[in-house]
This record gives sequence, structure tokens and C-alpha cells, in this order.
Amino acid sequence: MSDVPSPYGGTAAGRRWIVLAAVVVLLAALTFVVDTGDDEPPGLILRLVAAVLGAGVGWGAVMVFRSHGWGQKIKGVLLGVLAAGLWYGALVEPKVRSTVVGVAVAVAVSAVLFVGANAWFNLARRNWRAFGMTSGALIVGLISVVLVGNRILAMGSTSWLVPIIGAGVGVAAGWMLTSVETPRARAVGGAIGGAIIGGVVVAFLRPGSYPAIKSIDAIVWPLGAAVVGAVVARLRSRSWWRGAITGLAIGLFVAAWLAPDRFGGALADAILGTVALGAVIGLRLGLNPAADYKRRVGLEQNARAAIFLAPALLFITVTLVIPTVRTFTLSFMDDRSKNWVGWANYRTVFSDQGAIDLSNASGILSSRLLWWAVALLAIGLIAGYLSGRQAGGGFQSNGLSIAPMAFGVFLFAFAIFSNLRGTIFNNLWWVFTVTVLAAGFGLAIAVLADRASFESLAKSIIFLPMAISFVGASIIWRFVYIARPAQKDQTGILNSLWVWLGRTSTSDRRVVLLVVFGVVGAAALYLAFRALRAAAYGALFGSGLVAVISAFFAYRVLGPGLGGVAQTIGDKTFTEAIIFTQEGPFNNVWLMVVLIWIQTGFTMVIFSAAIKAVPADLVEASRVDGASETQTFWRVIIPQITPTIGVVTTTLIVLVMKVFDVVKVITNGNFGTQVIANLMWTRGFSEFNLGLGSTLAVLLFLSILPVMFINIRRMQKEAR
Repeated sequence: MSDVPSPYGGTAAGRRWIVLAAVVVLLAALTFVVDTGDDEPPGLILRLVAAVLGAGVGWGAVMVFRSHGWGQKIKGVLLGVLAAGLWYGALVEPKVRSTVVGVAVAVAVSAVLFVGANAWFNLARRNWRAFGMTSGALIVGLISVVLVGNRILAMGSTSWLVPIIGAGVGVAAGWMLTSVETPRARAVGGAIGGAIIGGVVVAFLRPGSYPAIKSIDAIVWPLGAAVVGAVVARLRSRSWWRGAITGLAIGLFVAAWLAPDRFGGALADAILGTVALGAVIGLRLGLNPAADYKRRVGLEQNARAAIFLAPALLFITVTLVIPTVRTFTLSFMDDRSKNWVGWANYRTVFSDQGAIDLSNASGILSSRLLWWAVALLAIGLIAGYLSGRQAGGGFQSNGLSIAPMAFGVFLFAFAIFSNLRGTIFNNLWWVFTVTVLAAGFGLAIAVLADRASFESLAKSIIFLPMAISFVGASIIWRFVYIARPAQKDQTGILNSLWVWLGRTSTSDRRVVLLVVFGVVGAAALYLAFRALRAAAYGALFGSGLVAVISAFFAYRVLGPGLGGVAQTIGDKTFTEAIIFTQEGPFNNVWLMVVLIWIQTGFTMVIFSAAIKAVPADLVEASRVDGASETQTFWRVIIPQITPTIGVVTTTLIVLVMKVFDVVKVITNGNFGTQVIANLMWTRGFSEFNLGLGSTLAVLLFLSILPVMFINIRRMQKEAR
């Protein structure tokens, strides 16, 4: 429809462009009437940019508004408001103006680079000589700009000549490499051209920038790299001597510019690092065979993919690859990144008792948590074997066996981590606890809320903490954990409840608590009896656990009391609060609660989607076969969502391993709550020890790498 003739002449699309151009001109004229009220009013270019933006978005708004349906009309009105805001804001508001200018410049530069890159590689097929000359000018010119910008070349009033001279030499080198047909002459010419470029660099090098090359480096690096290059080329079925020359060039570069630990060397060092390096690079380029039409077409086609991938690859390189390599390098240097210290930083980290503290390892065996864990594991094993014998088989995994065993494993881990202290063990404790509880709670909520009344409302409330930042959530929970002196009223929610329980359990109102715990215990026992009759062993274990806890609380109310009662002096009772964030080692667990509170909503949403994707036929078939809800869950639903459980688990491990905000805000790593990320921040940015800070960052990266590898491999297998 865009090329339908119009009764007024031309096509409909052409008339639209004419109208749009007229609107731009009208807005451009109106921009000179608008009073910006600014000391520095926008110039002509900015006014035109504002007119184009306003007209373009406004025209889109009109097109959308003309569509059928009130939804489209509302969108058109919103787009129109956006157009007016962009146009007026770009003229009046300085912040909007700077944003518009930044966006316009970014779009313009990107368009120029994209079009220019396409035009550059179009020359490869059409005019090979022009392509070579353009490539030489761009490559050598950009290298010159980088050298001048980094103050490696001499700075002064003539520094602007360096990129121009470099581009000129690059043009000559490109012409020679693409014009000479004889292989030997091309190789010799390439070596001479590279040497000339190196000579130009030497001529402009600042005397203090000469590399101080060691004799051993000048021999070992080039020869070693040449041997490696030859071997690699041979393994790839390529010319071994071309590979050797490539390795020689790399070795010369490393020996001259990366290996020296100081600069200010002799002129001979600069000649070796530039003239000789340039000659070897030119020789290698000259040894390439002459490009026929097929190779030029292939180069152009490969360049198309590179042009589209270049922005993303450049972004990843600048923001990820280069900082990663730089961090690895800094981890082998001293605190000011001046001297090479090798593995000293890594030895410091692992020899520090604050990182790995095994002084209380013997306390694991005497821990009550360990004995509770052993008891629960034994109960689970016995229940599993008894259930298996009743079914005529061996060990049977059901709710009655899995629930106590899982709880026992959890307590066993707590017994270990509460006695093995230090930053690294703290991180492992975080990973285990948050991953298990966040995934477990999320799965339980997803199952219980599935197809229940008010499912959407309940899930929305549980998911709500995901909208809060880690810092905001940490501040909220700091108020929850606040502990005030015994003589003052408590303001923290948990300590207020704790103090109220203490006062109530030692007063005449203790009967209220007895009634509450009695009712809860009786209800739990009733549910346990119902679960036993229905063979719902998981519910049986949970109800029995609640009944035992209720009985314990009732005993405490009848005996020494429950809650924060410190002492009674005269007729006044002082209440003792719990210092949640300072009393170790379980203050770490109270910090973990913050992250569990946030991530449970995330795991619930993922698991809920996975459960709803389980084929209904499988669930119905299991019920027809007489399976209970518990058996259906463990033997039908869980196997179907196992891949989702793996993805959620690995995602949580990566997230928790990097935990920083919660610890930083609540304790700042004090009271035995230090973690790797917070210690990295402290060493690197508070104490300015870049060596240790980078070492901790590397260790954090390496600890996450295996989990990421496993996750990627699993996704690749699923995609096959």
C-alpha cells in the first residue's frame, strides 16, 4: 500500500514523507519562538534535533491513533505526549537536553561506523588495492592515535602530525601489499614497510618510554613463541614457518613491551621493540598468498558477520574481558600494583586464620546439632526400611523417610559450619543454607498454592520482596533485629515479641500461653493422626515436629520461663534482648534470612510455572493407579521438574556466592560474618590493597566458574 498512487500526485508513502518534513520545518521554526529561560539557550543543531525527534515520534503517534480500536488510540495519545515532552524538554530542561544530545551523538556515531565499515569491506571485492590502502591507513592511524593518547609518543605542538604520518605510511604499506604480485618481493616489501613504520614510532617515542629489555627476555620470548607458533600451525595443518614467524612477532612484542618491569632503556631497546617488531609483522603479512576473487568475496562475507557482532563483542571486551584479565594480573602484584609478587597474595589469603579457622573443629563431635542430625538420619533410615518391608521390597523413599533425613542433613551441615569458621566457610554456609531453604520454601509454596483459592494474591505477596533491592531489604531487617538495653523498651519486632513472651511466661498471664501451645499441639497431633491414616508420611513428620515443639514451649512456660527475662530487682523485671547480628556463629543465619526472604519469591514463580507445565495426563494416571498426593508429588512431579530444579539451584549458588550488600549494610563483616565479596571490597577499596583485593576477586570468579560450566553444559545437552 505504500506505493499506491495518490489523486494529488505521487505515492501515499511519498506524501507522508513530505508531510513529515513539513512538520519538522514547522517545529524547527517554533523552537526559535520558545523561551527556554536558560542563560545558554540551545543552538541551531540542538533545535533541529529536537524538531526531528518531536516530529518523528508525533508522526508515529498519529499513525497509531488512526488504527482501529481504543487501545491503539490510547497508545497514540501517549506517544503524542511523549513527542511533546521530548521536543519541549530538549529545549527547556538541561538534563533532558544533555540526554537528547548524548542519544543523538551515539546514534549518529553508530550509523557512521556501521555505514563506514560496510563501505570499507565492500572495497575488498570491488577494488582490492583501495581496500589495502584504506586498511593500512586505518590500522596504522588508529595505532598512532592510541600511542599519542597514552603519552607513549612525544607530546607537543606537532603531536597531531603523528596519526597523519602513520596513516600515510599505512597507505603506502597497504598499496605495496596489494599491488606487488611476486611473493618474494611482497615479503621483502612488507618487511621494509613494517620497519619504516617502526622507525616512525621510534622517532616520536619519548626518551623515558624506551623499554628496558633484558637480554634473557630478548632471547627466550621470541624463540619460545616461534616454536609454539610452529607447533600450533603444524597441528592445524598450516605452514609451520609462517606459524613460527607469527610466534616470533608475538614473542618480540611480549619481550619489548610486556615483560620489562621498568622503562627508560637505551635506543637499541626501542629499535628492537619497534623496528624489528614492525619488520617481522610486515614480513608475515607479505608472506600471505595473493588474494584471488574467491578469497576477497569470502573476506567480505565474513566481515558482514563481524560488523554486526562487533558492537556486542566490543562491549563485552571492554566491560568484561579486559577487566577480568587486568584483575588476574593485579592479583600477582603488590598492594600498589608496582612489583610482581607471584603467588604471595594467594598464600596470604589461605594462610590467614580469618579466612580458614579450624581451631574449633573438634567441637563438631560435641555439638548437639550433630547428635540431633544423627538421630533424624536414623529415624529416616528406619522408616524407609519399614515402609519398604510393608510394600514387599527394600528401602522405600517417601515422605516419612525423606523428611527426617533431609532435616538431619541440614542440621549436620549446621554442626560443621558453626564450628569451622572463617570467610571461606562463611561463604559455603551461605551457599548451602540460602540455596536449600530458598529452593525448598519456593517449591513448597508453589505446590501448596497450585490451583488453590486466592493463588494469585498469595503468590503476589510472596513475590513482593523481589521488588526490593538488597540494600533496602537489609535496612528493613536491621530494624527487625534491633536490640536495645534491658532497661529500655524494645523497638525491633523480634525482640519485642521475645520480651513479651518472657514477661508473659513469668506472670499470671502464663495460662494464655499454655492454652495457645496446648491448642497448637493438639491440632498438630490430630493432623498427624489423619496423615498416618492417609499414609501421608511427610505431613505426619511435619505435624509430629510441631507437636514436639509445642510441648517443649509449654514445658518452658511451666518451668524456667520462655523469652527474654533477665532478672527481677524489687518489683521491676528487666528484660534481656537477643543481639541477633552480633552473637556468633548463628548471627550468620539471621543475615541469611534476608536473602532467603527475597529469593523465595523468585524460586516460587519458577517452580510454579514448571509444575503447571507437567502434563495433566501423567498426574491423572498416577491417581487412577491409586497413588496418594505425596506419591504423585515425589514420583511424578519431581522427576518432571528436575531440570528446573537444577537451573534454580545453580542460579542461587552463583547469586549467593557473590553476596555482598546484606553483610555490608548489617554488620560490615564484623562479629564473624565476613564473606569473600565484602572482604574484597574492604581490602581493595577501603585499605587500597589492590593485590589482595584482586586475589579475592579472582577466587570468587573461580568459585563460580564450575557452577556456570555445569549449567551451560546442561543447557547444551537439553538443546540437542
